[in-house]
Amino acid sequence: MPAWAELGLNEHHQNEVINYMRFARSKRGLRLKTVDSCFQDLKDSRLVEETFTIDEVSDMLDGLQTVVHSEVESELINTAYTNVLLLRQIFSQAEKWYLKLQTDISELENRNLLEQVAEFEKAEFVSSNKKPNPEQVKPKLTPLHEGGSDLLHKEIARLQEENEKLKTRLKTIEMQATSALDEKSKLEKALRDIQIVQDQKFDPTQDINELENTVAALKCQFEKTLNDSSANQKSLEDNLVTTKHELLKVQDQLTMAEKELEKKFQQTSAYRNMKEILTKKNEQIKELRKKLSKYEPDD
Repeated sequence: MPAWAELGLNEHHQNEVINYMRFARSKRGLRLKTVDSCFQDLKDSRLVEETFTIDEVSDMLDGLQTVVHSEVESELINTAYTNVLLLRQIFSQAEKWYLKLQTDISELENRNLLEQVAEFEKAEFVSSNKKPNPEQVKPKLTPLHEGGSDLLHKEIARLQEENEKLKTRLKTIEMQATSALDEKSKLEKALRDIQIVQDQKFDPTQDINELENTVAALKCQFEKTLNDSSANQKSLEDNLVTTKHELLKVQDQLTMAEKELEKKFQQTSAYRNMKEILTKKNEQIKELRKKLSKYEPDD
Protein backbone atom coordinates (compact mmCIF):
# COMPACT_ATOMS: atom_id res chain seq x y z
CA MET A 1 0.00 0.00 0.00
CA PRO A 2 1.54 3.40 -0.95
CA ALA A 3 2.25 5.85 1.82
CA TRP A 4 -0.12 8.46 0.44
CA ALA A 5 -3.09 6.11 0.97
CA GLU A 6 -2.69 6.04 4.76
CA LEU A 7 -4.92 9.08 5.38
CA GLY A 8 -7.54 8.08 2.82
CA LEU A 9 -6.64 10.93 0.44
CA ASN A 10 -5.38 11.01 -3.10
CA GLU A 11 -1.73 11.68 -3.77
CA HIS A 12 -2.13 15.37 -4.50
CA HIS A 13 -4.09 16.10 -1.33
CA GLN A 14 -1.78 13.95 0.76
CA ASN A 15 1.16 16.02 -0.47
CA GLU A 16 -0.72 19.14 0.59
CA VAL A 17 -1.14 17.62 4.06
CA ILE A 18 2.58 16.81 4.20
CA ASN A 19 3.44 20.40 3.32
CA TYR A 20 1.17 21.71 6.06
CA MET A 21 2.62 19.26 8.60
CA ARG A 22 6.10 20.40 7.61
CA PHE A 23 5.04 23.99 8.21
CA ALA A 24 3.49 23.06 11.59
CA ARG A 25 6.61 21.12 12.64
CA SER A 26 8.75 24.11 11.80
CA LYS A 27 6.58 26.46 13.87
CA ARG A 28 6.46 23.94 16.71
CA GLY A 29 10.23 23.59 16.70
CA LEU A 30 10.64 27.36 16.96
CA ARG A 31 8.26 27.54 19.90
CA LEU A 32 10.01 24.69 21.69
CA LYS A 33 13.30 26.47 21.25
CA THR A 34 11.68 29.57 22.72
CA VAL A 35 10.47 27.59 25.75
CA ASP A 36 13.92 26.06 26.14
CA SER A 37 15.47 29.50 26.01
CA CYS A 38 13.12 30.63 28.79
CA PHE A 39 14.59 27.94 31.07
CA GLN A 40 18.12 28.70 29.93
CA ASP A 41 17.64 32.38 30.62
CA LEU A 42 16.45 31.54 34.10
CA LYS A 43 19.49 29.41 34.71
CA ASP A 44 21.87 32.03 33.38
CA SER A 45 20.30 35.00 35.15
CA ARG A 46 19.05 33.63 38.44
CA LEU A 47 20.86 30.45 39.29
CA VAL A 48 24.14 32.16 40.24
CA GLU A 49 24.15 31.21 43.90
CA GLU A 50 24.52 27.86 45.62
CA THR A 51 21.59 28.21 48.01
CA PHE A 52 18.15 29.79 47.64
CA THR A 53 15.32 30.38 50.00
CA ILE A 54 11.88 28.98 49.43
CA ASP A 55 10.58 32.42 48.53
CA GLU A 56 13.34 32.93 45.98
CA VAL A 57 12.66 29.56 44.35
CA SER A 58 8.95 30.26 44.34
CA ASP A 59 9.54 33.67 42.78
CA MET A 60 11.77 32.18 40.06
CA LEU A 61 9.19 29.49 39.25
CA ASP A 62 6.38 32.04 39.10
CA GLY A 63 8.37 34.16 36.68
CA LEU A 64 9.19 31.11 34.56
CA GLN A 65 5.57 30.04 34.59
CA THR A 66 4.45 33.46 33.37
CA VAL A 67 6.95 33.46 30.51
CA VAL A 68 6.22 29.87 29.43
CA HIS A 69 2.45 30.42 29.74
CA SER A 70 2.70 33.47 27.51
CA GLU A 71 4.78 31.61 24.90
CA VAL A 72 2.46 28.57 24.86
CA GLU A 73 -0.67 30.73 24.70
CA SER A 74 0.80 32.74 21.86
CA GLU A 75 1.64 29.55 19.98
CA LEU A 76 -1.85 28.07 20.49
CA ILE A 77 -3.51 31.28 19.33
CA ASN A 78 -1.23 31.52 16.31
CA THR A 79 -1.91 27.86 15.44
CA ALA A 80 -5.69 28.41 15.61
CA TYR A 81 -5.47 31.50 13.41
CA THR A 82 -3.22 29.67 10.97
CA ASN A 83 -5.75 26.84 10.69
CA VAL A 84 -8.51 29.36 10.05
CA LEU A 85 -6.50 30.89 7.20
CA LEU A 86 -5.90 27.42 5.75
CA LEU A 87 -9.63 26.60 5.92
CA ARG A 88 -10.38 29.98 4.34
CA GLN A 89 -8.25 29.12 1.32
CA ILE A 90 -9.88 25.71 0.92
CA PHE A 91 -13.44 27.06 1.34
CA SER A 92 -12.76 29.91 -1.08
CA GLN A 93 -11.71 27.46 -3.75
CA ALA A 94 -14.76 25.29 -3.05
CA GLU A 95 -17.11 28.29 -3.33
CA LYS A 96 -15.71 29.13 -6.74
CA TRP A 97 -16.80 25.66 -7.81
CA TYR A 98 -20.20 26.14 -6.14
CA LEU A 99 -19.41 23.51 -3.54
CA LYS A 100 -20.44 23.53 0.11
CA LEU A 101 -17.92 21.75 2.32
CA GLN A 102 -18.75 20.46 5.77
CA THR A 103 -16.56 19.75 8.79
CA ASP A 104 -17.07 17.44 11.77
CA ILE A 105 -15.46 19.09 14.82
CA SER A 106 -15.95 15.96 16.91
CA GLU A 107 -13.52 14.09 14.64
CA LEU A 108 -10.74 16.44 15.77
CA GLU A 109 -10.65 14.61 19.11
CA ASN A 110 -10.84 11.12 17.67
CA ARG A 111 -7.90 9.34 19.33
CA ASN A 112 -7.64 6.71 16.63
CA LEU A 113 -7.41 9.31 13.89
CA LEU A 114 -4.93 11.38 15.93
CA GLU A 115 -2.73 8.34 16.39
CA GLN A 116 -3.02 7.62 12.68
CA VAL A 117 -1.82 11.14 11.92
CA ALA A 118 1.03 10.74 14.41
CA GLU A 119 2.10 7.50 12.72
CA PHE A 120 1.86 9.19 9.37
CA GLU A 121 4.04 12.07 10.57
CA LYS A 122 6.53 9.65 12.05
CA ALA A 123 6.69 7.71 8.78
CA GLU A 124 7.14 10.86 6.71
CA PHE A 125 9.49 12.97 8.85
CA VAL A 126 11.11 10.89 11.56
CA SER A 127 11.77 7.31 10.50
CA SER A 128 12.66 7.95 6.88
CA ASN A 129 14.64 11.17 7.48
CA LYS A 130 13.33 12.46 4.17
CA LYS A 131 14.51 15.73 2.82
CA PRO A 132 11.92 18.18 1.60
CA ASN A 133 11.08 17.89 -2.06
CA PRO A 134 11.54 21.31 -3.68
CA GLU A 135 8.42 20.78 -5.76
CA GLN A 136 6.43 20.02 -2.61
CA VAL A 137 7.85 22.79 -0.47
CA LYS A 138 6.39 25.56 -2.57
CA PRO A 139 2.96 24.35 -3.62
CA LYS A 140 0.31 26.87 -4.46
CA LEU A 141 -3.42 26.58 -4.46
CA THR A 142 -5.15 26.86 -7.80
CA PRO A 143 -5.71 30.57 -8.58
CA LEU A 144 -9.18 31.59 -7.49
CA HIS A 145 -10.02 33.58 -10.60
CA GLU A 146 -8.32 31.51 -13.30
CA GLY A 147 -8.35 28.07 -14.83
CA GLY A 148 -11.06 25.86 -13.35
CA SER A 149 -13.21 28.77 -12.21
CA ASP A 150 -13.46 30.20 -15.72
CA LEU A 151 -14.20 26.77 -17.12
CA LEU A 152 -16.90 26.26 -14.51
CA HIS A 153 -18.54 29.60 -15.31
CA LYS A 154 -18.46 28.77 -19.01
CA GLU A 155 -19.97 25.34 -18.34
CA ILE A 156 -22.72 26.88 -16.18
CA ALA A 157 -23.48 29.45 -18.88
CA ARG A 158 -23.55 26.69 -21.51
CA LEU A 159 -25.90 24.58 -19.39
CA GLN A 160 -28.19 27.55 -18.74
CA GLU A 161 -28.30 28.29 -22.45
CA GLU A 162 -28.99 24.64 -23.21
CA ASN A 163 -31.73 24.65 -20.58
CA GLU A 164 -33.41 27.68 -22.16
CA LYS A 165 -33.20 26.05 -25.58
CA LEU A 166 -34.79 22.89 -24.22
CA LYS A 167 -37.57 24.91 -22.58
CA THR A 168 -38.25 26.73 -25.86
CA ARG A 169 -38.17 23.47 -27.78
CA LEU A 170 -40.52 21.84 -25.29
CA LYS A 171 -42.94 24.74 -25.57
CA THR A 172 -42.82 24.54 -29.37
CA ILE A 173 -43.43 20.78 -29.29
CA GLU A 174 -46.38 21.26 -26.93
CA MET A 175 -47.91 23.85 -29.27
CA GLN A 176 -47.35 21.56 -32.25
CA ALA A 177 -48.92 18.66 -30.39
CA THR A 178 -51.95 20.77 -29.47
CA SER A 179 -52.27 21.97 -33.06
CA ALA A 180 -51.96 18.39 -34.32
CA LEU A 181 -54.73 17.25 -31.98
CA ASP A 182 -56.99 20.08 -33.15
CA GLU A 183 -56.24 19.23 -36.76
CA LYS A 184 -56.94 15.56 -36.06
CA SER A 185 -60.30 16.45 -34.53
CA LYS A 186 -61.20 18.61 -37.54
CA LEU A 187 -60.21 15.86 -39.95
CA GLU A 188 -62.23 13.27 -38.03
CA LYS A 189 -65.27 15.55 -38.10
CA ALA A 190 -64.80 16.20 -41.81
CA LEU A 191 -64.49 12.46 -42.43
CA ARG A 192 -67.74 11.82 -40.55
CA ASP A 193 -69.49 14.55 -42.57
CA ILE A 194 -68.21 13.06 -45.83
CA GLN A 195 -69.40 9.65 -44.75
CA ILE A 196 -72.85 11.03 -43.99
CA VAL A 197 -72.96 12.76 -47.38
CA GLN A 198 -71.95 9.57 -49.15
CA ASP A 199 -74.59 7.61 -47.28
CA GLN A 200 -77.30 10.10 -48.18
CA LYS A 201 -76.04 10.67 -51.75
CA PHE A 202 -76.05 14.36 -51.11
CA ASP A 203 -76.65 16.71 -54.08
CA PRO A 204 -75.86 20.31 -53.02
CA THR A 205 -77.91 22.05 -55.75
CA GLN A 206 -80.90 19.81 -55.30
CA ASP A 207 -80.69 20.08 -51.53
CA ILE A 208 -80.63 23.91 -51.67
CA ASN A 209 -83.65 24.01 -53.98
CA GLU A 210 -85.51 21.56 -51.81
CA LEU A 211 -84.57 23.56 -48.73
CA GLU A 212 -85.85 26.79 -50.31
CA ASN A 213 -89.09 25.12 -51.36
CA THR A 214 -89.49 23.64 -47.90
CA VAL A 215 -88.90 27.02 -46.28
CA ALA A 216 -91.43 28.67 -48.61
CA ALA A 217 -94.00 25.96 -47.93
CA LEU A 218 -93.44 26.22 -44.21
CA LYS A 219 -93.81 29.99 -44.43
CA CYS A 220 -97.13 29.72 -46.28
CA GLN A 221 -98.33 27.07 -43.91
CA PHE A 222 -97.32 29.20 -40.96
CA GLU A 223 -99.17 32.24 -42.30
CA LYS A 224 -102.23 30.13 -43.05
CA THR A 225 -102.09 28.55 -39.63
CA LEU A 226 -101.71 31.97 -38.07
CA ASN A 227 -104.73 33.31 -39.99
CA ASP A 228 -106.75 30.21 -39.21
CA SER A 229 -105.74 30.52 -35.60
CA SER A 230 -106.86 34.14 -35.46
CA ALA A 231 -110.18 33.28 -37.13
CA ASN A 232 -110.66 30.31 -34.88
CA GLN A 233 -109.87 32.39 -31.87
CA LYS A 234 -112.46 35.00 -32.84
CA SER A 235 -114.99 32.27 -33.63
CA LEU A 236 -114.29 30.63 -30.29
CA GLU A 237 -114.74 33.93 -28.49
CA ASP A 238 -118.10 34.51 -30.27
CA ASN A 239 -119.17 30.96 -29.59
CA LEU A 240 -118.21 31.35 -25.95
CA VAL A 241 -120.36 34.46 -25.55
CA THR A 242 -123.25 32.83 -27.36
CA THR A 243 -122.92 29.69 -25.30
CA LYS A 244 -122.94 31.69 -22.09
CA HIS A 245 -126.11 33.49 -23.14
CA GLU A 246 -127.74 30.24 -24.14
CA LEU A 247 -126.69 28.67 -20.83
CA LEU A 248 -128.26 31.48 -18.86
CA LYS A 249 -131.37 31.19 -20.97
CA VAL A 250 -131.58 27.44 -20.42
CA GLN A 251 -131.06 27.90 -16.67
CA ASP A 252 -133.93 30.40 -16.56
CA GLN A 253 -136.12 28.07 -18.56
CA LEU A 254 -135.22 25.17 -16.26
CA THR A 255 -136.09 27.18 -13.18
CA MET A 256 -139.38 28.22 -14.67
CA ALA A 257 -140.11 24.63 -15.73
CA GLU A 258 -139.39 23.35 -12.22
CA LYS A 259 -141.70 25.97 -10.71
CA GLU A 260 -144.37 25.24 -13.28
CA LEU A 261 -144.05 21.51 -12.66
CA GLU A 262 -144.39 21.97 -8.96
CA LYS A 263 -147.42 24.22 -9.44
CA LYS A 264 -149.12 21.77 -11.75
CA PHE A 265 -148.34 18.86 -9.40
CA GLN A 266 -149.92 20.70 -6.54
CA GLN A 267 -153.10 21.20 -8.61
CA THR A 268 -153.50 17.50 -9.35
CA SER A 269 -156.05 15.31 -7.39
CA ALA A 270 -153.31 12.87 -6.47
CA TYR A 271 -151.38 15.63 -4.78
CA ARG A 272 -154.49 16.83 -2.91
CA ASN A 273 -155.40 13.28 -1.78
CA MET A 274 -151.81 12.66 -0.66
CA LYS A 275 -151.82 15.90 1.26
CA GLU A 276 -155.13 14.99 3.02
CA ILE A 277 -153.76 11.56 3.91
CA LEU A 278 -150.56 13.10 5.33
CA THR A 279 -152.64 15.56 7.38
CA LYS A 280 -154.79 12.75 8.84
CA LYS A 281 -151.71 10.66 9.65
CA ASN A 282 -150.15 13.56 11.47
CA GLU A 283 -153.26 14.06 13.57
CA GLN A 284 -153.40 10.35 14.40
CA ILE A 285 -149.74 10.43 15.49
CA LYS A 286 -150.46 13.35 17.79
CA GLU A 287 -153.42 11.48 19.38
CA LEU A 288 -151.29 8.40 19.96
CA ARG A 289 -148.55 10.45 21.61
CA LYS A 290 -151.11 11.97 24.00
CA LYS A 291 -152.44 8.51 24.99
CA LEU A 292 -148.94 7.17 25.54
CA SER A 293 -148.03 10.10 27.71
CA LYS A 294 -150.78 9.13 30.20
CA TYR A 295 -149.16 5.73 30.88
CA GLU A 296 -145.64 7.04 31.33
CA PRO A 297 -144.60 7.11 35.04
CA ASP A 298 -143.81 10.40 36.67
CA ASP A 299 -140.12 11.02 37.61
